[in-house]
Amino acid sequence: MSDSVLLLTIFGLAMIVGFEIITKVPPTLHTPLMSGANAISGITIIGALVAAGHEQTWLTVVLGVCAIAFATINVVGGFLVTHRMLAMFRKKG
Repeated sequence: MSDSVLLLTIFGLAMIVGFEIITKVPPTLHTPLMSGANAISGITIIGALVAAGHEQTWLTVVLGVCAIAFATINVVGGFLVTHRMLAMFRKKG
């Protein structure tokens, strides 16, 4: 079995397990978990910057840039949701 087939199999299984876990999260835990995911996405951005900047092949650059874009969207969206959640607890006045 080649390395790429093994890696694609692991990636596919990780997607299935991740989807199953996320769909089982109750709504009360969704926002705190999203705040924690922001930290993980920040780490993803750093790793993607390293992968894109290393320029081993054009594929690593393209995948690194895609990872940077998707992780940035995730971080910004997570902060917007967290900000909206915290705004619900502020006193109006």
